[in-house]
This record gives sequence, structure tokens and C-alpha cells, in this order.
Amino acid sequence: MALGKDYAAQECSIARALEVVGERWTLLVVRDALYGVRRYNDFLVHLGIPRAVLASRLQTLVAAGVLEKRPCAQAPSRHEYVVTERGRALWPTLRALGSWGRDNFPESKPLRYFRHADCGTELGVVGDCSACGILVPVEDVEMVPGPGLDPDPADPVSRALLAPRRLLTAVEVDPV
Repeated sequence: MALGKDYAAQECSIARALEVVGERWTLLVVRDALYGVRRYNDFLVHLGIPRAVLASRLQTLVAAGVLEKRPCAQAPSRHEYVVTERGRALWPTLRALGSWGRDNFPESKPLRYFRHADCGTELGVVGDCSACGILVPVEDVEMVPGPGLDPDPADPVSRALLAPRRLLTAVEVDPV
């Protein structure tokens, strides 16, 4: 029996979600958007993703309401991709998946830490703050480089992401 190309026959909310975010690269595009990457070329250089694949994933995410395509303020003839409320709702899932990967595949040092910006406490598995007793909204999450990150990365997006920063804050890329 041939493997289907979609989950249309599945009556399951996970299957419906996978229709939007289940293809290779898609969750990494969403992750980068949450990190503040907004421009097509910045996604391209940071992810090392083929152009056609990136264009397809961005189109799918915009159509699903996860990202919004807007004219770029710096270059009005270009566009940027901004995370919507629907996209922000993916943060606890991505946080949990990242924690699972870190706990189950600990071959390297941690790449990033995520903290509650208000109190500095490292977040729990789904983005909860044990000190404040709340699920921290994505805009109140601070991303801090960990010891596993390359201190001198080749691409300008990775260099920009070396500084501690709040999620959703637009990445400002220094020209090479």
C-alpha cells in the first residue's frame, strides 16, 4: 500500500496540525520566526534551506495564518514575515520539542537557554516559570546563548542571535 501524501482520512487534531507544520523544515522556519527572523534572505542564510522549499513553507504558513506577510519597513519593495497569534501559540510546542531533544539527545552542550525576562528563571518544558507560577507569554521569553553555540558563526543571522534577546524581536543583521 502506498504511503499517502496527506492526513485527509485522519480524524485527529494532531493530523490537522501536521498538515500545516508537519513537513520537513516547517518547524525550523517557525522557530526562526519566533527568534525574530523576518526576511526571506535571512531565513535562507540561517537555515541553509533550498529556495523553492523555503518559498513553499512560507506560503503554507501564511495561508494557515501562522505568519503574516507584510511590506518590509526598510525596503518597501520587499516583504517580511511576522508571527501571528496562531503562530505564537506554537511556542509551547516548540519549547517542549526542544526540551525533549536536549534531554534525549544530550551529545552536545546546550545551544540556547530560555528564561522568563521578568525574573530570569529558566523556563520549564512548556515555557512555564517555576518562580512566578505562570506560563510565560512568548514575548516575555528571553533567549540566551548556551555553551554549545559556535562563538564565531559564519552567517550574519547566527551572529545576531548570539546576543541575549527577547523572542519575537526583529533580528537586525549586520552586513558581512
